[in-house]
Amino acid sequence: MKTLLSAFTTLAAFGFMTVSVDAANLVLYTSQPNEDAQATVDGFMAANPDVKVDWVRDGTPKIMAKLMAEIEAGNPVADVLLIADTVTLERMKQNGQLLAYKSPEAVNYDATLYDADGFYYSTKLITTGIMYNTAATMKPTSWKDLAKPEARGLVTMPSPLTSGAALIHAQTLAGVSSLGWDYYKELQANGAIASGGNGAVLKSVASGEKAYGVVVDYMPIREKAKGAPVEFVFPEEGVSAVTEPVGILASTKNAEAAKKFVDYVLSEKGQEGFLKLGYIPARNGMAVPAGFPARDTIKVLPIDAAAALKATEEDLKTFSGIFGTN
Repeated sequence: MKTLLSAFTTLAAFGFMTVSVDAANLVLYTSQPNEDAQATVDGFMAANPDVKVDWVRDGTPKIMAKLMAEIEAGNPVADVLLIADTVTLERMKQNGQLLAYKSPEAVNYDATLYDADGFYYSTKLITTGIMYNTAATMKPTSWKDLAKPEARGLVTMPSPLTSGAALIHAQTLAGVSSLGWDYYKELQANGAIASGGNGAVLKSVASGEKAYGVVVDYMPIREKAKGAPVEFVFPEEGVSAVTEPVGILASTKNAEAAKKFVDYVLSEKGQEGFLKLGYIPARNGMAVPAGFPARDTIKVLPIDAAAALKATEEDLKTFSGIFGTN
C-alpha cells in the first residue's frame, strides 16, 4: 500500500488527476477528452457495478512518458490503456508490457483492427482532416490548399510531439507520394503553426483566430452541431486515422476487472456509447454519428504500423527540424 500511495503522490506532483486509492480497483490511463473519458467509465461501471474505475487523462505522448517512467521505476499505476494509436501499443507489445487477452467480442471486428495475439483492440475510427471557419474566403478540398497563398499565416495544426493522432497523421501524409515531408516544408514556409494538441486547434479556428486547422474529425463536427461557425472536410487525397486501441498492462493486479473493461468497450453497448459521443465505432454493423458521411465514402490512407513504429524517432526529428519543438 505504501508503494501504491507513493505512486499516486507522484501522480499529483506531475499535475495529473489524482485518484482515490482506497475506493479504486481499476486505473485507466487514456488520451480521450475528459468528458468522453468520464462517459466511458460511467458506462462501464453502470454495466459492471462491482468494479470501480479511476482515470488519468493527457495526450498520448505525455501519458506514455508518464507510464514509461513508472515502469522504469518498477511502479506502474495503470491497469488499462485507452490511447490514440496502435503503433504505441505495438511497441509495448514488443517490449512485453501488455497482457494478451482473447476477447470474445473480437469476432465482431475486422481482423485488421485488432492484434491477432490479443494484446490490443481498436475501439473507434478517428480520422484527421481539415476544419475551417465559415468566415474563411477559401473552402479547402485538398491538403494542398493549406499551402496556397490564400492560407498564408492562417493554418494551425497539432504537434506530433504532443498528440499521438498528429504523429500518425504526419507519418501517413509523409508516405503519400504527392505530399511527403516536402508538403510539411511548404506548410511551414506558408506560415502554418504546429503546436499543442487538437483541442487548441479547435479553439483557434472556432474563435476565428485562425481560418484553417488540421484536426481530428469529431471535434469540429461536434462543435458545428452546437452552433459553432466551423466546417469539416475529408480532403480528396484521403485522411489518416487512429483507432484508439485498448490494452491491458502486463503488470496489472486486476486482470479480471481489466478484461471486463476490454469486453465492455468492444461490446455493442460500449460501441453505442462511443457513437453517442460522436465517434465512428470500430465494431462491424454500427451506424455513424450525425454529421458524418457514409462510412464507405471516407477514404482512409494506409499506414504500416510496424514501419511507422520503426521510423517514429526519425520522423519526430524530421518534423521538429521543420516546425521546431513545440
